[in-house]
Amino acid sequence: MSKEVVLDCQQLSHTFRQGELSVDVLSDVSFQVLAGERVAIVGSSGSGKSTLLHLLGGLDRPTAGTIKVKGTDLSTLKEKAKGVLRNRDIGFIYQFHHLLPEFSALENVSMPLLIQGYPKAKATLAAHKILTEVGLEHRAAHRPSELSGGERQRAAIARALVTQPACVLADEPTGNLDWKNADQVYEMILTLNQTHQTSFVVVTHDPKLANRMDRVLQLDQGKLSEVDHV
Repeated sequence: MSKEVVLDCQQLSHTFRQGELSVDVLSDVSFQVLAGERVAIVGSSGSGKSTLLHLLGGLDRPTAGTIKVKGTDLSTLKEKAKGVLRNRDIGFIYQFHHLLPEFSALENVSMPLLIQGYPKAKATLAAHKILTEVGLEHRAAHRPSELSGGERQRAAIARALVTQPACVLADEPTGNLDWKNADQVYEMILTLNQTHQTSFVVVTHDPKLANRMDRVLQLDQGKLSEVDHV
């Protein structure tokens, strides 16, 4: 049985304009991500990797082309509906954790569910379960300032996965970590991918992480192509 296409990106182009100057960042990019698939996106600094990730997540609009999330064309949605879809079907992990400093790890992780309208008790239970999966159940009551860098990133991963999204978009998830914590994050992504069958699209400069994905896509001068390894 063929797997569901969770992300479908067709003939995507994006141009930045500043006054009379225009820069083509992405040009005719097309690819799909299947349910449970792990895809790495690599390329030099400034090649458009983060821009592509923002477009896939509906955080920006492409100049041309279409992006569908589980069959829904993002360009057909108004901002509120796009926000609902994003909260339900897409998780985000960034190089810097973006946890809210005034809330505990448990409160940070439960927040996406509360935004969806979950009762607090149900959201808290789900958040505690995913924190246990990433090895942070004993740190649930701690605020971000009381967590190590690796722990903060694990909490951010838990927050991205708590809604059981179809796909997680990760932008340099290990870029701010030492090798030991980075290695733990690699293992966690692989384990959570297998456990939850959530797709991962990971932008990374790290060849070790990229080569552990199912596919590696390389951005070069706005064009995307598949490579064997980096």
